[in-house]
Amino acid sequence: MGVSVQVRRKWMVGMFCMCMAALLILPLYSAANPLQAFATEAQPPEKANNALQSQFHLGHVVKIYVPSTMNGSTPVTDEVHAQFVDQALTKFSDLFGGGTAIAGTGAWVDEDKKLIKEKVTIVYSFAEKLDNQSLNEVVAYAKQLKKDMTQSSVSLEVDGKMYFIE
Repeated sequence: MGVSVQVRRKWMVGMFCMCMAALLILPLYSAANPLQAFATEAQPPEKANNALQSQFHLGHVVKIYVPSTMNGSTPVTDEVHAQFVDQALTKFSDLFGGGTAIAGTGAWVDEDKKLIKEKVTIVYSFAEKLDNQSLNEVVAYAKQLKKDMTQSSVSLEVDGKMYFIE
């Protein structure tokens, strides 16, 4: 039992010495420690000067997905599809000053677990500002396209968010 008490005393003295050393050395170490910066309030980084900083840019994007089917599954001719794409390009050009159309493939799995694919054309425009009036016009156009193509919905994407216009 005497050895055990002696070992405990040495351990307690050793711990006391280490704690005192930590209290004396830690402030000196922290001042030189580069990680200390994380403990202080973060300062905003300086804005980097780059070649794009002074350039005009358009910060918003609006996209409509023009389907290539009527009634959800009946393919339209390329000519009819091109008419709907041109209509969307005209609408977006009127609203936003220009538009771009890119071909793609849309797909989904039906209730029978069968993959259904169709051609789709994404018509999009970049815009400096998006106000309620232009967004309302885009939604009204999407509703008209849905009706004209007898779709259950038309996909509309605004600034990375997808909306299903019904």
